[in-house]
Amino acid sequence: MNNPQSTQPKNSSRSGGEILIDGLIKYGAEKIFCVPGESYLAALDAWYDRQEQIQIITCRQEGGAAYMAEAYAKLTDKPGICFVSRGPGASNAMVGIHTAFQDSTPVLLFIGQVSRGEVGREAFQELDFKQVYGGVAKKVITFNDASRIPEQLGQAWQIAVSGRPGPVVVELPEDMLTDRVKVADLEPGEVVAASPSPQSIAQLSRYLERSKTVIVLCGGAGWTPQASAYLQQFAEKQNLAVATVFRRTDCFDNTHPNYIGEMGSAPNPKLVKQVQSADLLIAIAPRLGDMTTSGYRVFNVPDRKSQNPAQKLIHVHIGAEEINSVYRADLGIVSHPEHFLEAACAIPEAGRESRIGRSKMIKKGNKIYLEFLNQPRNGDAALRMDKVMEILRDRLSADAIITNGAGNYTIWAQRHYQFRQPKTQLASTNGSMGYGVPSAIAAKLARPQSTVVSFSGDGCFLMNGQELATAVQYQLNIIFLIINNKSYGTIRSHQQRHYPGRPIATALENPDFAALAEAYGASGAVVTRTNQFASVFEKALNAGRPAVIELRMDY
Repeated sequence: MNNPQSTQPKNSSRSGGEILIDGLIKYGAEKIFCVPGESYLAALDAWYDRQEQIQIITCRQEGGAAYMAEAYAKLTDKPGICFVSRGPGASNAMVGIHTAFQDSTPVLLFIGQVSRGEVGREAFQELDFKQVYGGVAKKVITFNDASRIPEQLGQAWQIAVSGRPGPVVVELPEDMLTDRVKVADLEPGEVVAASPSPQSIAQLSRYLERSKTVIVLCGGAGWTPQASAYLQQFAEKQNLAVATVFRRTDCFDNTHPNYIGEMGSAPNPKLVKQVQSADLLIAIAPRLGDMTTSGYRVFNVPDRKSQNPAQKLIHVHIGAEEINSVYRADLGIVSHPEHFLEAACAIPEAGRESRIGRSKMIKKGNKIYLEFLNQPRNGDAALRMDKVMEILRDRLSADAIITNGAGNYTIWAQRHYQFRQPKTQLASTNGSMGYGVPSAIAAKLARPQSTVVSFSGDGCFLMNGQELATAVQYQLNIIFLIINNKSYGTIRSHQQRHYPGRPIATALENPDFAALAEAYGASGAVVTRTNQFASVFEKALNAGRPAVIELRMDY
């Protein structure tokens, strides 16, 4: 840590709970998402006197709280903070930590634990969190000594944000939080991120000079608004086609003429062919996992060469362990995407012949993208989601935030909305259901002036729909769209594909979602025909409270 300085008089003692909360305030934490528990009462009590400095968001279930912390981190570029109690509470929070792990999101999950003298006796609600979270957290740390909280909090924060960002789990023994000690807080340490070497940038320049058809695949760990700005500059200067990866569609302006589409779930087949035919791929920050590569079918693992032996791959990632972990890169660069793109912008403009070939690819790719975007869908349905998405594209401003959980319905939000600004899409890359509602709450808390629209399926909504009470409690005017086809639609579609005519366990009998919303204190409405949506949506925008719009359609 750099320049340690105390925020408390040296002769004053504080409880472990007070030291912890003061440390989080010192590090710039603004909001803490929690479900209160008796195992960290001393931390809760410390908050009582610090409510002006840090806001507590009380959630209705630990999974929702962890999702909110993860989503809040995505929008603020600092660790999301979540507090839960031991045992059952910690188990519920696991889903948000898995999301943070696969989405490369910095999260600090603080778990109240049994007292130090009870560890190992299977005390009430005791779990071994190093075993429970060992596979999905970057590290599990136990704060056993209140005098070491400043040191260990700095360690936890640094691990969460360094390299490939991710979640860190912290155990808080109940009795440790009540110990009183004299200790100084520490100033936050500087976050050091990798930058490309001059040699790597020179090699990139040589590849660009020789390549006539180049596609950039962007999105993933460490992505920032400044990285998006540099990418636009880089793409325009070098005449590069840009495609986004799974649920990172907001990393590049979808209305920009260089944009050619999303390599996500069930991508445009014509886009896939373009990606396979390019003589140079520059993957900036994605992991090149199964969703981005359509189950590793777009390219062969590990050499990729069968479709296009001449194709070269440049893989840029913030974590050294990701380079060559699945696909062999011709050039691997360990760098934060922002630092890489800043350096790449300084590369001289490619020659005329290269730029002509790239211009043709861009024009073809953008045309293919727009045709795919505007292709009529479910034309015989009474309620057409393609038309709903047209209305949202026309009505919402560039800073509007779209959130969604998991299911076939998410394709509407991912593929048929045009994201124009970075950090306006919140969607879990681990395909976790129940994410759409809590992430929308986090979005509205992070950006209260932005319109927030949440997409959920009927099955997805009922996994965390109770957090609607949280939205009402904190007066968050979010619009929740529930696409209700009375089924677990994704699983049913898989059943139809693999076991036709034999659907089972996927039919749902749902409540009246509009009536449920009113019971919570939100506004509720039902839409069954396309021509109803625009006026109902307008009313929701002006409702002055959270609004639920149930979109009823058949499977």
